[in-house]
Amino acid sequence: LTVDAERVLSDVKVGDSISVSGVCLTVVDVGPSSFTVEISGQTLSRTKMGHLRPPQRVNLERAVSPGDRLGGHVVLGHVDCVGTVRSRRNTAGGWIFEFSVSPDVAGRIVEQGSIAVDGVSLTVTSASRRSFKVAIIPHTLAVTTFSDLRPGDRVNIEIDVLARYAAGERQVPLP
Repeated sequence: LTVDAERVLSDVKVGDSISVSGVCLTVVDVGPSSFTVEISGQTLSRTKMGHLRPPQRVNLERAVSPGDRLGGHVVLGHVDCVGTVRSRRNTAGGWIFEFSVSPDVAGRIVEQGSIAVDGVSLTVTSASRRSFKVAIIPHTLAVTTFSDLRPGDRVNIEIDVLARYAAGERQVPLP
């Protein structure tokens, strides 16, 4: 996959990690205005990456370096599932997006907890057995691909890493 991306390319080199719509990928080639990554079969099967088509926009983020400021929550780029945009509703001061997810993933999503949708760190405003909602402010809509999202579109979902580990802890059988 080759991505046109002048803004994230300063100092990028082969071997660096870049999040592409929430998926941590390794750079295998760098050009003057683009970079290339390879995507494994496992990643294609667990994410929406195989459904991307030019000139579709993607969210990009470089890996955090020690000492960098951390805004939002820790996002690893390890996608838990592909969700679907269920609805998008304009409200006073922003938009409410609802996403459908599988029940096993929904069970690990916590209201007022963190979640990453296509790599964007967000706060869950409500959660149910098959979906969750987030509030999007105008700035986030303007600087991410959320402005492109419509009902039925696929999105990469990564639950909060702390929720993931807490769920795993509960599932470990005790001796």
